[in-house]
Amino acid sequence: MTFFDKIKWTLGILMVFALILITNLIDKNNFTRVKDSVVSIYEDRLVVNDLIFEMSKLVQEKEMGIVLSNTHSNTKKNSFIDEKMKDFIEKYEATKLTVEERTVFNNFKDNIQSLSKMESSVFDNDFKEKETKLTLVFEIKENLYDLTKIQLNEGKKQMSISQKAIDTVELFSQIEIYFLVFLAIVVQIIVMYDPKKEKLK
Repeated sequence: MTFFDKIKWTLGILMVFALILITNLIDKNNFTRVKDSVVSIYEDRLVVNDLIFEMSKLVQEKEMGIVLSNTHSNTKKNSFIDEKMKDFIEKYEATKLTVEERTVFNNFKDNIQSLSKMESSVFDNDFKEKETKLTLVFEIKENLYDLTKIQLNEGKKQMSISQKAIDTVELFSQIEIYFLVFLAIVVQIIVMYDPKKEKLK
């Protein structure tokens, strides 16, 4: 094998190696994006949706307590509900929140805090106080509804990111196949080409 032949083979092998390396790096990046997106959908959206559902149930219990009771008999129950609510709020805060979501969630927390303060008020028998509490409950329900919609929208965004990454992987797989076929032809031409025969002609 002449020096020129060695250069031809080396260039052919390097081209194949470079192609494989580049496509592997692109694929790795896209698979990382898909993995991150799937993890985000589960940890930051599905788990949070469950937390919103649990908090909604607690809010309903508070609402029933306000409507049905005109005494301090539900003070102990409210204390238990507040502890559970605090636990759910802490779990929610541990997830990744968007800017819009944080604003709504902070509003929700403020409303919950205001309601808890009012529930410990001595004016529990007052009709106006009860009406104010129910207004706060309505606002809290609106906050939870908005948070649910945010989860849905963010879930769609993450799915879109995953789909784009998958489409990119498929596109580069196709390009890789065509490029490999092209390289195979180029390598064959390089190997088959003999400059000595060309000179003899």
